Amino acid sequence: MLRNRVRATVGVCVSAVVLTVVGLASTAYVKSPQQVASEAGPPAPDVLTAPVEHRVLTDTVVIRGAVEAGRTIAVSSAGPSGKESASPVVTKVMVGQGDSVEPATSLVEISGRPLFALKGALPVYRDLRPGAHGDDVRQLQKALEEKGFSVGGDRLGTFGAGTKEAVRKLYAALGYDPVPADPEGAQRLKEAERAVRDMERAWQDAESGTDRERAAEDLADAREELADAKAVDGPMVPASEIVFLPELPARVDAVEAAVGAAPGGTLLSVSVGELVVRGALTAADKGLVRKGQKVDIFSELTGTTATGKVTSVADRLSTPDAGAKGEDAGAVEQPAVAGTGAAGYTVVVTPDRPLPGDLVHQGVRLTIKAAASEGKVLVVPVGAVSAGADVRTTVTVLRDAGRRERVDVRPGISGDGYVAVAPLTDGALDPGDRVVVGVAPAGSTDGAGSGSSDVSVQLGNGEPTR
Repeated sequence: MLRNRVRATVGVCVSAVVLTVVGLASTAYVKSPQQVASEAGPPAPDVLTAPVEHRVLTDTVVIRGAVEAGRTIAVSSAGPSGKESASPVVTKVMVGQGDSVEPATSLVEISGRPLFALKGALPVYRDLRPGAHGDDVRQLQKALEEKGFSVGGDRLGTFGAGTKEAVRKLYAALGYDPVPADPEGAQRLKEAERAVRDMERAWQDAESGTDRERAAEDLADAREELADAKAVDGPMVPASEIVFLPELPARVDAVEAAVGAAPGGTLLSVSVGELVVRGALTAADKGLVRKGQKVDIFSELTGTTATGKVTSVADRLSTPDAGAKGEDAGAVEQPAVAGTGAAGYTVVVTPDRPLPGDLVHQGVRLTIKAAASEGKVLVVPVGAVSAGADVRTTVTVLRDAGRRERVDVRPGISGDGYVAVAPLTDGALDPGDRVVVGVAPAGSTDGAGSGSSDVSVQLGNGEPTR
């Protein structure tokens, strides 16, 4: 019995020793994947390739721009001309943002008097009164005629009887009575008429030749004074009630006037002219952009696409909100500034066709075609071209079975990450050939960092993977 127990114990011990020896031996031959990888060393690099293309190569400049009118006008007023209102106040606002401003459109009302728009390039600088002469009177007459209010037989540039009647009709159409040029003009006119009548009677009653001659002279003077009184009597157009805009219709961009507020400063801003796009170029891009270059315009917000041309490139660096607003009453043009929120050289793009009005003040993307090859050329990614110590400029072509061949080329223009190349040996490089642009870790399939949109990784089996 005891002998059997001893034998069993000995057997267990022997088995344990055998298992331990086997385990130690197996560790010399069985390895983890990490250990295998570390002992194998770094993997062989895979080759990144890109196709040789045959196309027109363009260099483009992509910037942000803002759709704006050709010119922006700040409208202001000095308040009513009359002395009856010591503290002028806005009593009505007749237009809103986005409204169209037509000729003879009332914009705001200040202390019960209108501020309206007519077409003209010369800014208002004085009240336009009967008897006045000048280019501003000529501009008023032309605007009245265009609106359908005839100035009769008045000479252009002279505020005569026909212009008075046209002004009366204009104010009647606006719904207001015109302001008299002289509040006491009617009384003075009556006195002048009475004087003429008295002088006529005196002349008729004169008997002797001397008395009759003196009466005739007095009558002539009275008639001259009456003519002068008639010339200056009648309605006027106060400088505070009119604004001339160089182009109509215009668009209301912003309204700052508010009922009950004082009319000081800018009342509203309007845009005139066809819509253009302004952008800001960096110093580096400025050298690539010239007048006449084609531009693609794209609005991400509305999906609108359009084409245009560069019409001007500023020579001086501009900053946002540059320029000052005018202080005098009427309309003052504001300097155009690129609406990109950054300093730069302002570039103006004029669309080939008018842009829709809903794009005003919206940001758009401008793709300026700065340069292009003359016809189709062979192009490769910039990273495919190398210059060696032997002064050779080459590309490396991946041939069949993974064979690499250096091909001497002459580089041309570059753009958008590509460069035009011409092989020094005819037939050495063809469209569709794959050129080496770099290497990637084995197994990479994304071609990251290659700089090409059609880069492949050439694996060990000779099959490219995208």
